[in-house]
Amino acid sequence: MKVSVIGGGPGGLYFALLAKKAWPRWDITVYERNRPDDTFGFGVVFSDQTLDAFKAYDLATYERIRRRFAYWGDVDVVYKGKVMRSGGNGFCGCSRVALLNILQDRGRELGVQMRFQREVESLDEFPDSDLIVVSDGIASKIRTANEAHFQPSVDLRPNKFTWLGSTKPLDAFKYFFRETPQGIILAHCYQYEPDRSTWVIETDEATWRNFGFDRMSETEMLPVIEGVFAEHLEGHPLIPNRSLWRNFPTITNKTWVKGNAVLVGDAKATAHFSIGSGTKLAMEDAIALFEAFRTEETVKKSLAKYDTARREEVEKTQHAANVSLAWFEHMKRYWDMEPVQFAFGVMSRSKQITWENLELRDPAFVREVNDWFSKSVNSQGFDIDVKNPPVPMFTPFRLRDLVIENRVVVSPMDQYSALDGVPGDWHFVHLGSRAVGGAGLVYVEMTCPSPEARISPGDTGLWNEAQAAAFKRIVDFAHANSKAKMCMQLGHSGRKGSTQLGWQRMDYPLDSGNWPVLSASPLPYLEGVSQVPREMNRKDMDKVVADFRKSTVFAEQAGFDMLELHMAHGYLLASFISPLTNQRKDEYGGSIENRMRFPLEVWNACRNAWPEKKPMSVRISATDWAPGGLSGEDLMAAVRMLKAAGCDMIDCSTGQTVPYQRPVYGRMYQAPFSDWVRNEIGIATMTVGAVTTADQVNTLLASGKADLVALARPHLANPYFTLQASAWYQHMPQFWPPQYLSGRDQAFRNAPRERSEQTDLRIKARPASHEVKEVIAKKVA
Repeated sequence: MKVSVIGGGPGGLYFALLAKKAWPRWDITVYERNRPDDTFGFGVVFSDQTLDAFKAYDLATYERIRRRFAYWGDVDVVYKGKVMRSGGNGFCGCSRVALLNILQDRGRELGVQMRFQREVESLDEFPDSDLIVVSDGIASKIRTANEAHFQPSVDLRPNKFTWLGSTKPLDAFKYFFRETPQGIILAHCYQYEPDRSTWVIETDEATWRNFGFDRMSETEMLPVIEGVFAEHLEGHPLIPNRSLWRNFPTITNKTWVKGNAVLVGDAKATAHFSIGSGTKLAMEDAIALFEAFRTEETVKKSLAKYDTARREEVEKTQHAANVSLAWFEHMKRYWDMEPVQFAFGVMSRSKQITWENLELRDPAFVREVNDWFSKSVNSQGFDIDVKNPPVPMFTPFRLRDLVIENRVVVSPMDQYSALDGVPGDWHFVHLGSRAVGGAGLVYVEMTCPSPEARISPGDTGLWNEAQAAAFKRIVDFAHANSKAKMCMQLGHSGRKGSTQLGWQRMDYPLDSGNWPVLSASPLPYLEGVSQVPREMNRKDMDKVVADFRKSTVFAEQAGFDMLELHMAHGYLLASFISPLTNQRKDEYGGSIENRMRFPLEVWNACRNAWPEKKPMSVRISATDWAPGGLSGEDLMAAVRMLKAAGCDMIDCSTGQTVPYQRPVYGRMYQAPFSDWVRNEIGIATMTVGAVTTADQVNTLLASGKADLVALARPHLANPYFTLQASAWYQHMPQFWPPQYLSGRDQAFRNAPRERSEQTDLRIKARPASHEVKEVIAKKVA
């Protein structure tokens, strides 16, 4: 095989040496535009897992890199004059130029040819190559020249950053947050060899302009930055190396393969520097490409396998990087937080590191977070035992006069099992068992204020006395046998109504017996399939308002503790809010103020009919996940209007407005919207969406992303999620029904042993090399 590698970065070099080692007869040449010792940047970062991969694939390379590593186990968040340290993180850094020289030398030993100062403009320059590996970086000329084929997408992020070095030695990875008259500015810092450290300076564009960096040369900006971080530099200078201010480009490509050419490294995909994965991704690309050739028979099959099998891991890393970078883009949002919560937010920002991850690494740090959280709850008038505080999920929460025992919520889940809107035995068992299961708040599925407001014939309703009485039976049982509070969620299906049951053809019209549907505008949900809704007129609006008001009165008669209005998921009230579904030309269309007019009319009618001492919330779709949908500015404006109208909490969901949505899924994927609403507007929020563990619940609460956490599918599988978590965390004050006390005692006895066994397994499974573990252990000691 004749192989040409375009670009002498870590990804291209590592693939070249791995392939040459495995197949010595291959003719492999690396073409690099720069000289051997040229590099732009200072240090690179590797995790434990990446280290073990190096060791497995080429021990000689690993040993040489290992000898150049600077190790650290601690991360310091320096914020408002306080240093918050989290230990046990296990990262390593080394000089980028040293890494490149090691890879170059190892490649030469194995017979890889190197051609430096050789610019490659086109794939046509290698007509006789069997394989062309394109690793020519973020600004890849090959990708750009073949843009129509690779179909790259470049998302240029708003923050400004520049890459600098220093002679300042550091004993940990450091985040230096500084508030200046110009704005907030941050340094991401780590040591990569003796007396050398990397300093990545990041800030928003407004602060960047306030400093005048847009008008300064590299030489002029250095003393300004040195002045900002003088306390931390302690007299050491900053060192430039083509340290231009840039905006980070998040790059993806629809395909990574063109014929016999394949993209690797930053040419293929980028991950923000805040998770230290750029070099890691490039070298893991090399390993994945090497593995594809080791398992497949032809170049075509090998590249096809790489292009598919590698994507999941790359997209997962990019998603974590995107969540991480968004945290830094909104540093100002968290600036009023206490230092310990701020530090926990920094550590858990990408969602890859959670409460129990951190507890495993540094129990003292998590204990400090836990102590702070319990004291902050006590400051709101509660009486938690601060000497033995519960984890965040088992702290109480107050909305108006309602006190919720813990922060776990059973999310509203349609059961499609009502008869004429009346909840039956299925609902009694479904809701009753989840109340007994320990959740602090249990939501009833979206319940409709009229027969024509239903999604399907199986929906629950609250338009008559029989329905109210059936709900009262459920609520009375929950109140008598648990401490769960019960929330009625009222909603009107709008254009998504008169459809089949959820386990049939969801969103498709009934085969017979359809009823007319309403919406803000006459737009069917599924074009050519769904009914065309009637655009609501004033008479329709008056009826819907009256229906909601009547259902609110019935909800109070049934004894519900809380009321929520459903303004999400493309249903009737949501259809007014989203510009994708509201094309009206009257006073109910156009601006967000107009689009919120009718939802607020319904809100005010219900709030006036609902007891003042009881709270009300609203479920919203914070994004439509579709072009032209609800903007961030309109979301903030809508929430401000709801808050001004007396809304106590925003239940943050997303999407389901249009069938062509493109959600970005992942664990806790909707939490950033709850975070945004809570910390920008200053209103209580509930988050939902792929939250599956008690660990995640604690993470979301401690980092300030939400006040309550709702779980749907986990509660379908396990009604006793909360009771089991109380045993896991040894929270004895959690209420268990007296009939279950013997089960509680056994669970509390078994949990410490089970937790200890799981912790031991997690420690043994951590992919740190022995050398790294030994160095970190010595530093911790």
